[in-house]
Amino acid sequence: MRRSDRVPGGPGPRRDGGYVTAEAAVTVPGLVVFSMALVWGLAAAAAQIQCVEAARAGARAAARSEPRATALDAARSAAPEGAEVRLARTGDLWTVRVSAPTPGPGALALTLSAEAVASAEDAVPAAGAAAGGGA
Repeated sequence: MRRSDRVPGGPGPRRDGGYVTAEAAVTVPGLVVFSMALVWGLAAAAAQIQCVEAARAGARAAARSEPRATALDAARSAAPEGAEVRLARTGDLWTVRVSAPTPGPGALALTLSAEAVASAEDAVPAAGAAAGGGA
């Protein structure tokens, strides 16, 4: 028996030679799963931000009295790939709703959505008319 195999003050050889391998076999897959979950979470957060920006862009375009197709194109250009964009007007308000699937397998596949509302410019009275005619 080599001197390095002996525990100081103990009679027999050390018995911890396989612990490092066993710990690594448990720890490394856990770290890989954690890293993948972190990357998925960042991708989902980025897609949610894109949904919010797309809804805002579409609502602004619709509120400026742009044609419906132009407002939808503005929202789609800022939306994540595969997003569904809906545009509706209720009274004086334009509402744009953007829904997009998140990347991910099975249970991790969520649908993200955002909604923006803007007042239609054609419904807002002119500044002079609101102030009493100006003369």
